[in-house]
Amino acid sequence: MTALQRAGMGPGRIAYLTGEYPRATDTFIQREVAALRHQGREVATFSIRRTGPEHHVGPEQVAEAAATFNVLPAAKNPARLIAAHVGALLRSPARYLRAIALAAGSRPPGIRGALFQLFYFLEAGVLADQMQRQGIGHLHNHIAKQSCNVAMLASEMSGIPFSFTLHGPDIFFAPEHWRLDRKIEKARFVACISHFCRAQGMAFSSQDHWQKLHIIHCGVDPARYSPGRRDPAQQVLFVGRLAAVKGVPILLHALEALRDVKGLQLDLIGDGPDRAALEAQAHAMGLQDRVRFLGYRSQDEVADALTRADLFVLPSFAEGVPVVLMEAMAAGVPVVTTRIAGIPELVEDGISGRLVPPGDVDALTTAIRGMFDEPAQARKMGQAGRAVVAVSYDAEVEACRLGVLFDAYAGIGAHPPIRPEVT
Repeated sequence: MTALQRAGMGPGRIAYLTGEYPRATDTFIQREVAALRHQGREVATFSIRRTGPEHHVGPEQVAEAAATFNVLPAAKNPARLIAAHVGALLRSPARYLRAIALAAGSRPPGIRGALFQLFYFLEAGVLADQMQRQGIGHLHNHIAKQSCNVAMLASEMSGIPFSFTLHGPDIFFAPEHWRLDRKIEKARFVACISHFCRAQGMAFSSQDHWQKLHIIHCGVDPARYSPGRRDPAQQVLFVGRLAAVKGVPILLHALEALRDVKGLQLDLIGDGPDRAALEAQAHAMGLQDRVRFLGYRSQDEVADALTRADLFVLPSFAEGVPVVLMEAMAAGVPVVTTRIAGIPELVEDGISGRLVPPGDVDALTTAIRGMFDEPAQARKMGQAGRAVVAVSYDAEVEACRLGVLFDAYAGIGAHPPIRPEVT
């Protein structure tokens, strides 16, 4: 417990909510929770849906899953659902009616949107009840879509303030549908993962609320990623979801164009809806001996794979600021990625990695070949990338910045700057 909490100040016990927690693709949220707990803060984890064991990699995630309250399974219990909503109504009829009005006024368009908003409202009642039971003082949500609808309504119903971390990019494709403006208005503060992300939040919200849009990076533990022994080789690594947005077909075409590079091997860590199609594509291109689909791996296994990688490639079409890039850079691995969204805030072209236009096979091929043709320059980029992550993307430091926001918006200290300062 922090000194502020011992004195009865600060936000108190914090609830962390997201759509699915924990899961292999969102380990950065787990790291943030762990870092906040390391500060002495009490953090209880909540998930809308229960994640299946196939999404848990390593004992840490199994333990987190066991300690997480799952909202939807509880809401499917009629007795629990009715008791939660009756309790909320009796505790504060005015708040309950305001929550109904908020749900009606912020619902997505159409009958389907109204029906889903009803589901979110019902889930919000169960979440509000559970937070009351656990003595929660502040609710923080990751990902500003469905779970944030639930968080906003539960906050209105319970009187427990909420905040959220804004990632993108998909919510920026339909901000009106997800009523990003209303969520920013209702939130106590918003943690944006990059300047690009904050600018998008500003574009879709009233100027009156811009002052509560702050920048908190997602982060990694740099000490967990040790630079490996870089013997001259051609081992390429991709880590990510095997879905269209990640641009893996472009990487396969680049690999096809690099057939003359002796010993070139690509490992893909991750899974997703496009895995079978990508495996078939690699086989049809005659790359089956050069490409390995390894499926999900634990954080320790990813860190180990990075020690053996000579180059990390992420050819995405849309991203926020990819944590997997931070992990690769923390391990001193040279990176090639696309010039989109917040990535240029992490990777400086020609200094800490290479940036190419998204979807451009020729540019990607040239960048990969250049890394292998100039290994000394590639090593310098890897070293520069590791320094960038150590300074600006350390999960412990970023959690301290987030802690500044929790305390400041609970009334302790001055209003923080866009990028909260830590000592």
